[in-house]
Amino acid sequence: MIALAQETRPVDTWQPPSIGQLNRHLETKSAEEILRWSIEHFGDGFSMGTAFGASGMALMDIALRINPDIDIFYIDTDYFFPESLALIERAQRHYGRPFRRVASDVSVAEQERTFGLKLYSSDPDKCCHIRKVVPMGEALKGSTAWVSALRRDQSPTRAGTPVLRWNEKYGVVKVSPLVHWSEAEVWDYIHEHNVPYNELHERNYPSIGCWPCTQPVQPGDDLRAGRWVGLTKLECGLHQA
Repeated sequence: MIALAQETRPVDTWQPPSIGQLNRHLETKSAEEILRWSIEHFGDGFSMGTAFGASGMALMDIALRINPDIDIFYIDTDYFFPESLALIERAQRHYGRPFRRVASDVSVAEQERTFGLKLYSSDPDKCCHIRKVVPMGEALKGSTAWVSALRRDQSPTRAGTPVLRWNEKYGVVKVSPLVHWSEAEVWDYIHEHNVPYNELHERNYPSIGCWPCTQPVQPGDDLRAGRWVGLTKLECGLHQA
């Protein structure tokens, strides 16, 4: 157990220096130690968001071994691959519990009537904002910690990801326990612990998002090279503070 009781405080009093101090301590800890500290520290304010990627499934498995009743949510964009929907059902059976579904108040049909067909092509930032960024605010209502499966090796935009970060947009402490993990370590964990995963990973989809904006990658490509191919867009906006 990580002895950081002296740092326990209401989330609205957290300041960069205190987060910096915790980061220096947590930087050397394992994913399990970081998760155990987060679950104990944030209590009912702990919320894990998942997109059911390989890293997310490994992180979920570690966390559920510590506390099987933690809050786990996902943002359903209404553009999931069939394989992703199948994985959600399979994972819920595997762990014997549901995950909290959050979705946009704007249906795809309403979005198309307002902005035209294929907003994901004409203005992908707006599409992500409607279908991901706004619903995330609803997902994190009442939460003090948002736990994610970000890793530093996933892309250049994530290379500097800290273990802890104050997220101004949603007013929560963002926790990333897997920052040190590699793709190989994720898969070693999945196979060792029989963690369910998306079958698209076996078809050269290392990073899986919405079906209109995700393609398979070539060997040696960046792990997120299949996202928003041909656009300058690199992130959906959720992980930008």
